[in-house]
Amino acid sequence: MNEVLKRVSDIGIIPVIAFNSVEEAVPLCKALVAGGLPAAEVTFRTACAEDCIKTINKEVPEMLLGAGTVLTVDQADRAMAAGAKFIVAPGYDPKVTQHVIDRGGLMMPGTATAGEMQQAMNQGCEVLKFFPAEANGGVAMLKNIGAALKSAKWMCTGGVNAKNVNDYLNYDQILAVGGTWMCKSDMIRDGKWSEITAICKEAVKTMLGFSLAHVGINCENPVEAQRAAKTLCAFFSFDYKPGNSSIFAGSAVECMKEPYLGRNGHIAISTVNLDRAVYHLSRQGVEFDESTRKPKAIYLKGEVGGFAIHLVQK
Repeated sequence: MNEVLKRVSDIGIIPVIAFNSVEEAVPLCKALVAGGLPAAEVTFRTACAEDCIKTINKEVPEMLLGAGTVLTVDQADRAMAAGAKFIVAPGYDPKVTQHVIDRGGLMMPGTATAGEMQQAMNQGCEVLKFFPAEANGGVAMLKNIGAALKSAKWMCTGGVNAKNVNDYLNYDQILAVGGTWMCKSDMIRDGKWSEITAICKEAVKTMLGFSLAHVGINCENPVEAQRAAKTLCAFFSFDYKPGNSSIFAGSAVECMKEPYLGRNGHIAISTVNLDRAVYHLSRQGVEFDESTRKPKAIYLKGEVGGFAIHLVQK
């Protein structure tokens, strides 16, 4: 996957911003970064958009910036010259789309029908904007289309909010969502930077959906693992579930047939999306043991209270 698209996917939620002035650009983006969302789609609905992109790239270089509501070839050129890493349009214009592609840019044209999506994909677009998402049938609509367009990837905007964000991100053909709920225009105008940071943190928390999956107990041998699991099952009427390397007592306790990572065992934390969780935790300084990575699981480095920490995808 394209490096920019991989980062869009890892971040997951892309704030969509219509700046009122260049003076708002840096403090808002610092608030977004502090809240865990170092990205923005800066819309060309306002005259200062181009200058805002330039200023942010200079002053907050960790931000991943795209330009939104790009309607013309001229706007696309100005946005890319200012430093936008991807171009987003509300609709599908083959001329603008081809111009961005020919210049080596990353284009996400707005699409609402299977026909538009197929044309844009055949033109070379790796990711499509689905807009307005909720008004056009939301996730259910995309699942119907995705059954036919299996290689399609979408960024969805329009009606996405804190309540339905995971309805979208739980569908694996949706790369990311765009939204304004974490930085509405009146909050930006009033300079409510700490409030914006708090809302971003809550959005990231909701998106990652961390919860306790199970606790693994290191047993010395298969006999001890069997004894421990059967004891727990007898006490609490758990289901006894033997496996190759461990035995589960219900879904909450895993008895390892031989000691594995962690002095005492491991704690498994589930998340909605493993790659996205690794990205966001890494931004906080968490380190991972890449030698343990599997398609839907990875261990963190070190221990907590004698337990290794195991991240698993739901």
